[in-house]
Amino acid sequence: MNRPSSTSPNGGEESMGWESLARAAVDHQVDEKESLLRELLTFTLDEDPYAIPVEWAREIVRLRAITPMPRVPPAIRGVISLRGEVVQVLDLCLRLGVQARQPTRTSRIIVLHGDHGSVTGLLVDSVREVVRVAEEAIQPPPTGESDSVEALCRRDGEFISLLNMDRVLDLGGES
Repeated sequence: MNRPSSTSPNGGEESMGWESLARAAVDHQVDEKESLLRELLTFTLDEDPYAIPVEWAREIVRLRAITPMPRVPPAIRGVISLRGEVVQVLDLCLRLGVQARQPTRTSRIIVLHGDHGSVTGLLVDSVREVVRVAEEAIQPPPTGESDSVEALCRRDGEFISLLNMDRVLDLGGES
């Protein structure tokens, strides 16, 4: 087997070949790291695509009976029981001012990781998929967009609205 050595008889050309290959591999790894990927859970509201960072989602469940609660903001549909845990359900259409529709067979509740023991579910029209997008594909929204939309992502010829979950879940101003 011919292996390049650091002292090759032809003046080091073979070792330079390996060295340049190694440098190219390192440069390629750096390029991949610079192009960081974000994973987004995509879903629809009134047939428009939206997304949240996948790390916010704990699980996705089929629609089930929602028990209404008195004296809560209008966007809160009520609560469900999920394996003995009480989960508050937020109607994302109502929260974002999107045309609300009656839930269908494709409607889902995206259960989010909760802070301080509280768990919230987002009622959406349908869940699409988890996508990986390069950080460069995510752009700030145009002025005049909802304050709940933090960015836009162009994918497969459509724009996906990336939600700012801290703002979406802040119901302080609603009554």
